[in-house]
Amino acid sequence: STLPAMQKIDEQVIAIIGSQWGDEGKGKLVDALASQYGIVARANGGANAGHTIVVEGKKFAVHLLPSGIINEECKCVIGNGVVVHVPTLMKELEELEAQGINARERLFISDRAHVLFDMHQAIDGMKEAELSGGGKAIGTTKRGIGPAYSSKMSRGGIRFGDLLHFGEFKEKFARMARNKEKRFQEFDFHVDVDAEVERYAEYAKKLENVIIDTVYELNNWAQQGQRILVEGANATMLDIDFGTYPYVTSSNASIGGAVTGLGLAANKIECVIGVVKAYTTRVGAGPFPTELLGEDGERLQKEGHEVGTTTQRARRCGWLDTVVVRYTSMINGFKYLNLTKLDTLSIFDTIKIGFGYTYNGKLLPSFPSHLDVLSKVEVEYIELPGWKTDITGVRKYEDLPVEAQKYVEKVEELIGVPCRYIGVGPGRDALVEKL
Repeated sequence: STLPAMQKIDEQVIAIIGSQWGDEGKGKLVDALASQYGIVARANGGANAGHTIVVEGKKFAVHLLPSGIINEECKCVIGNGVVVHVPTLMKELEELEAQGINARERLFISDRAHVLFDMHQAIDGMKEAELSGGGKAIGTTKRGIGPAYSSKMSRGGIRFGDLLHFGEFKEKFARMARNKEKRFQEFDFHVDVDAEVERYAEYAKKLENVIIDTVYELNNWAQQGQRILVEGANATMLDIDFGTYPYVTSSNASIGGAVTGLGLAANKIECVIGVVKAYTTRVGAGPFPTELLGEDGERLQKEGHEVGTTTQRARRCGWLDTVVVRYTSMINGFKYLNLTKLDTLSIFDTIKIGFGYTYNGKLLPSFPSHLDVLSKVEVEYIELPGWKTDITGVRKYEDLPVEAQKYVEKVEELIGVPCRYIGVGPGRDALVEKL
């Protein structure tokens, strides 16, 4: 399962961003393009990302490491905007090493990135329990992401650079633990400070050559003409600002997060590729206008194997919603789209695409920000004939069934961005380039 031969992308620095609610298949595109880019960088989120890559029948799941890690020539950067749970990082490195992939020499972690501790994960569970008592659960992955960003934003966080100044780290950690114990005393919450500090002393030794000033290095590499691929985590509809708040993640998962999460200037990122699943899925709670609650939704879920990489939860499924993707394209400035999992639609006689929302009988000009409005919109659909043939072996656009080509072209027309890449199956090489 070698990678498909792809046309070289002109731009030196590109970003790959999810255009829906995550799970669009970003990791696969990153993997396919990593050979064109010597550096792959993560800018936001934490171990709530979940990318699965299939290489020669072997499945690699990475949650924290950039998807480019599978490519032995690739340098991988975890930027300042990421929150990192070190035990998870170590486990991923060890699992890759067991498969014969040596990643440690190629990994660089920002000295400004924040450390996500076990206590943040415990707090995630307790906060979700507090919320669900009032019927307001977000459905988080309980990976501690929100609490780690809370520590960062309230300026009590601990950064990777602190691991290199361990005396200071000890003081900061003890202070953080005391604060959290006080806040969650009703849950009888306790942190074993000495044991944790001892654990982190070991981690600090193992990571001392990995922690660097990535802001300076990335800009230095860019100046030397090295090619950089920025791998977005989560997706724009989960963005803290632009997503369906409060059913969102705690970071900027849109292009802005790539800029602030790496320290690369906005004008350095010359091309943004939006990853769009050929239908829509969502994990956890929150609004979902094109959701299919009946048999068609179940068929999508089954045919698309829509189970979360991180959570193992069944994903909610529905038709493609181009109101969503027009909105996220506007925010991110997509130059190309990667339409993924087109093969999942091969089972349907007719396929629908949502293209407009009406509210109180009026067509809305754009995606509404208020959940109450969103829960009451009626979706306008167009219906297209299906192709009902297996397309997983197709590698050239002109070999796709005419109905599949018409579907792709309708998506391009409704979103206003060309589809450059089309995913037609789970394998690494199951990718069609449309030029």
